[in-house]
Amino acid sequence: MSAPSNNTHSKATSTITPASQSFWSSFIQTFKDVFGDKGVLLMLIIAPIIYGFFYPWPYSSEVVNHVPVGIIDHDNSNLSRTLVRYASASPYLDTERFINEQAAKEAIWSDQIAGYMVIPAGLEEQVQSGEQAHVSVLGNGGYFILNKNVQLGFSQAVGTVSAGIKVKKSIARGAYASTAAQNTQAVPLRIMPLYNQTEGYGAYVVPAVSVIILQQTLLMATAMLIGTWYEQRRHSTSIRGWLGRIGALSSLSFIVGCFYYGWAFELHHYPRGQNMLGTLLFLALFCPTVATLGCVLGLWFRQRERSMQILIFISLPIFFLSGYPWPADQLPQVLQVIRWLVPTTPAINTSVQLNQMGASVSQVAIGFYALAGLWLLYFVLLLFLRKRIPQPRAYL
Repeated sequence: MSAPSNNTHSKATSTITPASQSFWSSFIQTFKDVFGDKGVLLMLIIAPIIYGFFYPWPYSSEVVNHVPVGIIDHDNSNLSRTLVRYASASPYLDTERFINEQAAKEAIWSDQIAGYMVIPAGLEEQVQSGEQAHVSVLGNGGYFILNKNVQLGFSQAVGTVSAGIKVKKSIARGAYASTAAQNTQAVPLRIMPLYNQTEGYGAYVVPAVSVIILQQTLLMATAMLIGTWYEQRRHSTSIRGWLGRIGALSSLSFIVGCFYYGWAFELHHYPRGQNMLGTLLFLALFCPTVATLGCVLGLWFRQRERSMQILIFISLPIFFLSGYPWPADQLPQVLQVIRWLVPTTPAINTSVQLNQMGASVSQVAIGFYALAGLWLLYFVLLLFLRKRIPQPRAYL
């Protein structure tokens, strides 16, 4: 076999030489490549839109009600029957009677109930004689949402009955009914939940996870596209060219972000729009930061499929490292440092504070500074990698 001619060699060399693309030519070419690549288009635009419709759907009921629970009544008195009646009337509980505690435990083990209340024998006699009396409530601590409702439903029922007993005792001592009712609680407690009026789980978790969705879909789509360009020997470009690519990918993600903040949250009736201008400024910084990280990962992976294989499995750890579902100061010291290398660490809390809580930009300035610092770090890494990533081999 004869050696390839100099003309062929020079043509292959010119194919992989970095092009001096302008910002706008790279911007437009990236748009064309995104809409010409079904996988990238699916990941960057279609997937987050589908998530916006269907991810909040399991949380549509927002508040957990009618949790199945058991009641064991060893007293069988008027007082115990009153307790059972009040517990059965609670919207949090669906009650079922059990003969003994062992049967109730077996029902918990088989997931038939989430907890139970034990009314001890002699409860009414203890109350009437002024002795210390109590009932026991046991819940499945392995499922904290159901366990919370079990405790809340039973405590409200027991508290209501206890207040009624105190009122009757005060009236028996000669107090007026209105005065006796007021004295059951010397300092009335009034609880007003802010920023999540329904106290629903969906309104808590979906706005935060939406930021994860925007990040991961943009990361995977960008890394896939860069990997494709690398395999086609089209990844090299100028600094302006890289900025054009980042700008195009960020613009598409920004539009998807506006879909979330402007329509998806409205559709599912989540708290929203408290500082819309601040939210738009946040997206304008968050999207380029993530797109730049995607370019870095794409050059690092250098394979189209590698981004899906790796990035799809780190979404949950990233969420827990963000400090939103778990207090960040309770994490190991190493993770408290590492978590600031990921955009969602400042982004989730900044987004929630702007969109749901109505914070001003100055109040969340640390989040903006952190994102700007991350963008600068990622861009420096991108410039470093583009000089040191070896060119793909040319097969003849």
